Amino acid sequence: MKTIKMFAVCLVALTAFVSFSATAKPVNITPDTASVEFTVNGEKFTIARNQDNNNMIASDYAKTSRPCPPFCIRPIKLAPGVETIGELEVMDYLKKMDSDKSIMVIDSRTPDWVARGTIAGAVNIPWTGLDAKKGATELDIELIVIDELGADKDDNGKWDFSKAKTLVMFCNGMWCGQSPRNIYSLLKLGYPADKLKWYRGGMQTWNVLGLSTVKPK
Repeated sequence: MKTIKMFAVCLVALTAFVSFSATAKPVNITPDTASVEFTVNGEKFTIARNQDNNNMIASDYAKTSRPCPPFCIRPIKLAPGVETIGELEVMDYLKKMDSDKSIMVIDSRTPDWVARGTIAGAVNIPWTGLDAKKGATELDIELIVIDELGADKDDNGKWDFSKAKTLVMFCNGMWCGQSPRNIYSLLKLGYPADKLKWYRGGMQTWNVLGLSTVKPK
């Protein structure tokens, strides 16, 4: 009798799954693009959207009323010359990175947030690493800007950004100040505004759209 009941339960579950599979509609990135594939430093990544038509946003990004300040709504235009971009542009930059080493996608959040999931191919440079008020020394800042971002200093100690990378920066979203702080810190050093791109939607919108995330190794 127990065997018959168990079989009946399995049959109902299988029927429900088949029914869902038959009615679920594909969730593309654009009408003509189901996924985006790219390679960064020899490692292959794929970005796609969650195919479960009933998928809901992750709890980390479900809260709507974070206290302001500090979690205030950011403007579309962050600073003169800094371009604000969306998800499709971020993916375009990711695809270019393998052949164009002058591009870097940066997750500006602190490591505790990055550990919950980030955009594939992004490098973590926490905003605190470029902020003197948070304890970053002049040497700390120089090491990041020179060794990671491609800038240099001349014999007189003046910054040379002629070979600096184009940076695509993001954090938790339109209420988050971590990538804006990174951008403001770099602008203060003289980093060219046209080499700074800001993904305003950040992980909030990335999750709203059900796009793939990865956890750092």
